[in-house]
Amino acid sequence: MPARRIDAAERRARLAVRHRLAASHRTDDVVAIADDLVALHSSDPVTVYLSVLARMQDPQLAAVEKALYDDRTLVRHHAMRRTLWVGGHDTVRLAHAAATVDLHRVQHRNLCTGLSGAGIADPDAWIAAGRTAVLAALADGPTTARDLGKRLPELAIPITVGRVPTTAAAHTRLLLVLGFAGDVVRARPTGTWINGQYRWAATERWLPGAIDTGLDKRAAAAGLARRWLRAFGPGTRTDLQWWAGWTAATTTRALADVDAVEVDLEQGTGFVLPDDLGPVAPPEPWVALLPGLDPTTMGWKERSWYLDPEVAAAVFDRNGNGGPTVWVDGAIVGTWVQRRDGTIAVQLVTAVADDRRAEIDEAARRLRELLGDVRFTVRFPAPAQAALLGGG
Repeated sequence: MPARRIDAAERRARLAVRHRLAASHRTDDVVAIADDLVALHSSDPVTVYLSVLARMQDPQLAAVEKALYDDRTLVRHHAMRRTLWVGGHDTVRLAHAAATVDLHRVQHRNLCTGLSGAGIADPDAWIAAGRTAVLAALADGPTTARDLGKRLPELAIPITVGRVPTTAAAHTRLLLVLGFAGDVVRARPTGTWINGQYRWAATERWLPGAIDTGLDKRAAAAGLARRWLRAFGPGTRTDLQWWAGWTAATTTRALADVDAVEVDLEQGTGFVLPDDLGPVAPPEPWVALLPGLDPTTMGWKERSWYLDPEVAAAVFDRNGNGGPTVWVDGAIVGTWVQRRDGTIAVQLVTAVADDRRAEIDEAARRLRELLGDVRFTVRFPAPAQAALLGGG
């Protein structure tokens, strides 16, 4: 039987519905939004909030804060592609076993190298003793790396790390390694929601249950692939391998383990879950202003079905980081930036009908109103943003 054909129009319809970007599919359930995107990018703290707000019926910054730090139904954790993510507990546990465990080995080895260079004869023993000391200190509650260094000066020795050698305090690298291990997590930031300097908390005191549950990597990879296909399918093997940061072998095996079905895409062969072959009707017309590194923007490696090359050059930097984007009916049409006076300035790279431009302007007005007096700087700006910033 010939593979089912899924064209760009249907892929855009799926994106609108499953990523809760069409107005009729938005929700105020913050965890549901994160789960429907698998997880939220958190390399830039602003992304988490603005990604959620763009998908809420009644956008409230306090709702995101509550999920992260009061209810703790969402947690930050390094996972796929060594990226910092925010996800629900089940997703984070899958991602840990499927990706973070391997990353932890590299981080542990790098710290051992730095400690050896600083004259530590047994780096593994030093890390084990340091872990015990850090977790004991965190028994009093979340604290910053700086305060931990003051409380545990024996761990704050200078070491040289990185391919481009830099000097760092060993306890800050130890916290990073313990984070990859799932022993500690990033708690509330030291400043406002736009701040990326976090307090650290012992996982056993922050979450109900561990992050590292001993889940088999193969089973976890299948679980993560299933979630990605539900959110981003159809996608190509290349898309999934890139998104997850896996080898080709792990990707192929995960697709087989979930019985992924081949479909015909303009980009070649794609995959969907076996119960996801039915057609998806297009939703109502929609527009959205999404932040830099939004999960929708960064969900696929092969993006031609929602991103023209001309637009890509204005929105993505040389390292493949997507800046803030303007979407119309499932395609990126431009970028936006917050100016110093709070104005949300928009630059469209492709032609947009006048009525859709009016919707974009209204979305920009609402975003400005929602942000109020908050001003932020995008960590991975779009190439076109420099010119936009000049107007405010």
